[in-house]
Amino acid sequence: MDLHAVPAFSDNYIWLLRDRDGRALVVDPGESAPVLAELGTAPPHAILLTHHHDDHVGGVPDLLERWPDTPVFAPEEARIARATRRVGDGESIQAGPWRFTALAVSGHTRSHIAWHGEGLLFCGDTLFSLGCGRLFEGTPEQMHASLQRLANLADAPLVCCAHEYTLTNAAFALAVDPDNAALRARIGQAYSARSAGQPTLPTTLRSERACNPFLRCAEPAIQAAAARHAGRTPRDAIDTFAILRGWKDGFRA
Repeated sequence: MDLHAVPAFSDNYIWLLRDRDGRALVVDPGESAPVLAELGTAPPHAILLTHHHDDHVGGVPDLLERWPDTPVFAPEEARIARATRRVGDGESIQAGPWRFTALAVSGHTRSHIAWHGEGLLFCGDTLFSLGCGRLFEGTPEQMHASLQRLANLADAPLVCCAHEYTLTNAAFALAVDPDNAALRARIGQAYSARSAGQPTLPTTLRSERACNPFLRCAEPAIQAAAARHAGRTPRDAIDTFAILRGWKDGFRA
């Protein structure tokens, strides 16, 4: 599998999945220049979008100017201006040789989707390695449900997050769960990757299940950390998630 995280802006990744002929699937092209540089003259099979934020869709017009016949698959969202087909939860699409299914994962935005298939999960700004997205339009209930939906995917796909946030998230995850040996091992791997100039992504869903506090809000250690921070016992896993997300929003390492 030829999977490549293309850096964009200060910390975004545009994901490219290439076939044997060099043609690619492009995921969340926030800007066009890095994609054009990578693809050369080979037209992409398709563009997949997860949500409407400009750092995920801003490059689409330029790419369509270069390759006007490229299909663009997007969520049902009027704020995404250019789309060939809009998809709802559970709908599948064919993009070149690959098949992906859209999963509704509201929370970061109300219409956010993830793309799951081929052993991969393109999760946009819903799930990050050792963290999760901010709640710009959704509720803690929605985001917790979305994260649990991803955490419970049966095939444990590679997780292709849209930002290089792993080390920033690591400091918070350690504050929540300092005795987690799997977390410390993941942080060591991430430091080694960044020191070598490499991305920390993709990660594995198996690793995130073991290390990411936002996926583990039903566990006693995570609930105890939330209780210490909030000065009260969380009512349940959703309340634990809400405490963690608020804590993370104001966290400084």
